[in-house]
Amino acid sequence: MHVHTERSYDSVNSIGDIEGRCRESSLDGYAVCDHDTIVALADVRVSSKDVVVIPGLEVTAKGAHILCLDPSELVPAGLSIAETVERIHGQGATAVLAHPYAIPRSYVSFKEVKVAGFDIIEVTNASQVPFKLVEGWNRLLAEKLGLPQTGGSDSHIPETVGRAYTVVDSASRDPEDVIDAIRKGRTSVFGSGTRLLERLEKLWRIIQKG
Repeated sequence: MHVHTERSYDSVNSIGDIEGRCRESSLDGYAVCDHDTIVALADVRVSSKDVVVIPGLEVTAKGAHILCLDPSELVPAGLSIAETVERIHGQGATAVLAHPYAIPRSYVSFKEVKVAGFDIIEVTNASQVPFKLVEGWNRLLAEKLGLPQTGGSDSHIPETVGRAYTVVDSASRDPEDVIDAIRKGRTSVFGSGTRLLERLEKLWRIIQKG
């Protein structure tokens, strides 16, 4: 539910890499959530056949990273959390708070999150450190707000695709049905953290990417 393609400045995942890993790991699909761009969504629609693809976007808001599921247009970076959620809802999309307490990327204010009106909280993110401690903080936030929970690998290299994932009790494999089931809380979350060597590998590949 949170994967980056090579269209993100800090990812080297091709669509073929991602979908190959999904098949190898017996995952039905993934959500494309590139940083502040939806360029890859057109590429995915052309290439994907047997793998379910949830269109998405990761918006860099002030103080948080926010996933927009099924965007129809780009949401600008740099807006407040509340304004970002409002822009997402304004286009009929779904707002997911990504890695709420993944220091140093984000550490959100409970009050600000509560008034923003999120639909879902990402509690398990393979990139968060220390993994179990932060997962507990994120889960507590979701429970306090009474919001559905998701997990995602936040993958930037092929080896980590599927490291954290969401099992969804959906009526079908249609992306709209999957998102609807998540919004209704019909999810179970699983996963583990990204290993140190994988983090170093990611950094090296990004440097090579230029």
